[in-house]
Amino acid sequence: SGTGDCRVMKAVCVSEFGGPEVLRLLSDVPVPTPGRRQVLIRVRACGVNPVETYIRSGTYARRPPLPYTPGSDVSGEVQEVGEEVTSFKAGERVFTTATLSGGYAELCVAEEASVFRLPAGLSPEQGAALGVPYCTAHRALVTRAHAKAGETVLIHGASGGVGVAAVQLGRALGLRVLGTAGTRGGLDLVLQQGAHQVFNHREEDYTHKILEATGGAGVDVVLEMLANLNLGADLQMLRQGGRVAVVGSRGSVEINPRDTMAKESSILGVALASATPEEREECMAALSTGMEEGWLRPSVGRCYPLKMAAQAHQDLMEGPGACGKTVLTM
Repeated sequence: SGTGDCRVMKAVCVSEFGGPEVLRLLSDVPVPTPGRRQVLIRVRACGVNPVETYIRSGTYARRPPLPYTPGSDVSGEVQEVGEEVTSFKAGERVFTTATLSGGYAELCVAEEASVFRLPAGLSPEQGAALGVPYCTAHRALVTRAHAKAGETVLIHGASGGVGVAAVQLGRALGLRVLGTAGTRGGLDLVLQQGAHQVFNHREEDYTHKILEATGGAGVDVVLEMLANLNLGADLQMLRQGGRVAVVGSRGSVEINPRDTMAKESSILGVALASATPEEREECMAALSTGMEEGWLRPSVGRCYPLKMAAQAHQDLMEGPGACGKTVLTM
């Protein structure tokens, strides 16, 4: 298109793996040019996901070639479209579930298939809180754990991005939803989002209280964000045929396999990257319905300007506890 040659923008670039300080804001990054089936988006907000901190540190299975710009979940307006794009035109409000050029930037390119219309009722910040959190929650609860109406689900870290998404989705699926959080604000947020009961995971005997809340029967499904800490206890909280869906872990853990035998329970890994095109479509259909019906309403927590991306990464991993979704704004 020839227009991409002289335009520059601000974007966060990672030129070496390491701590949050490797996130550097540059102001002379060339604006990417959309290919035939791609969309150029003027970014208003971009979600910050834990996986982006793992990738940045270099400890994750996926290591992008350097330098790169992080960020998959953006919302904003269509700036320009490739010649074969039929479903979007300039000016439309959209959000993405993936980007090609990276979302921590003023403009970014995404495949047409990863771009969706942002409903009028949702803010740009809410749009940036959709992609990874809601797709992960759907993959964990529906695709992997096959949660059914009437079952009880325990959502660990229910006040974070994936947690809030799972609470809303769980209610929509007809589940009994129990959630944990580590701060008063987090616990209140989880109740506001529709959880039936909340528990403070900083309390010594909280697992005992969860078992009591189920009349000693245990839970059908656990959504686990920190498996290295909780997996052993999770297995003991399951009922017959129960499943733990492992969404996150920061290390190894020792479990007793016997805890899976008596109850014939399962430990299921969840990786968004493994979703097939059919599974992605099914997920987006469920989420579109949620937006139409009004139960899907992302809860935005801390917003940081683009230049504070490093601080956002640090707070996300070391803060006192999540209270809604962390977002960068342009």
